[in-house]
Amino acid sequence: MQSSPKPDPPKAFACFESVAGRLDAGALVICDHASNALPAEYGDLGLGGEAMRRHIAFDIGAALLTRRLAQALGAPAILSTFSRLLIDPNRGADDPTLVMRLSDGAAIPGNAGVDDAARARRLALYWQPYRRAIGDALDAMIARGPPPVVLSIHSFTPIWRGTARPWQIGLLWDRDPRVVEPLLAALRAEPDMGPGAVGDNEPYDGALEGDMIDAAATSRGLANVLIEVRQDLIADNAGAIAWADRLARLVKPILAAGPYAISRQYGSRAADKAVRRGELRG
Repeated sequence: MQSSPKPDPPKAFACFESVAGRLDAGALVICDHASNALPAEYGDLGLGGEAMRRHIAFDIGAALLTRRLAQALGAPAILSTFSRLLIDPNRGADDPTLVMRLSDGAAIPGNAGVDDAARARRLALYWQPYRRAIGDALDAMIARGPPPVVLSIHSFTPIWRGTARPWQIGLLWDRDPRVVEPLLAALRAEPDMGPGAVGDNEPYDGALEGDMIDAAATSRGLANVLIEVRQDLIADNAGAIAWADRLARLVKPILAAGPYAISRQYGSRAADKAVRRGELRG
């Protein structure tokens, strides 16, 4: 009897995108939730195309904003190329929300049966290479010039669980104020920013052990900020480009004037208090 042919192995899936930039540019731009794509073997995780276009699958508008900001700064950028529903590259390896089974009311059928082995496989094939690419980029920049600032780009939903969010943009941070304080001041001085338009650790707290900023920047003593822009403001190309250009205009003088030539350890609030987990950042 003729044996059945073995199935073809999964096709290679590039799990990060690199944008070229100067190693001495003074900043690395990263985007953890840039894409809603999935490797072919996972299909659409049983969700259907409409659900994969929602914020549960990726940060709407963040990818274009990241590429444009990096270009304006002349800086390198690293973007994820897989949906956070596969595995969330911004979460720590032991985070219970690393592989979501329920996201903003939507059950994820393709994640329902994920066991330790399947989780470990996703970590090895997607999560780890993305994080390693960021670490390699930072190593190369530190070897070439002064330690870079890490700028992490995200977006958030205008309404969360029935409550409207007033902020146009939020800056998330832990204890290191070097970039956050001047950027908060610069944003609040913008003529179109009304009262409460700029969130300080809103809509989320920036201290979460094992998250991307904690692993890539806080642990290395690198100045950093996680920038959250409201999704309705960057959902189209014009909005994403306008916000990228605004951020580049405000960030450039901060990078030029900032005390970033040495790494400095500020520690983390996440080690001092229980930061709530188990919630999707929408």
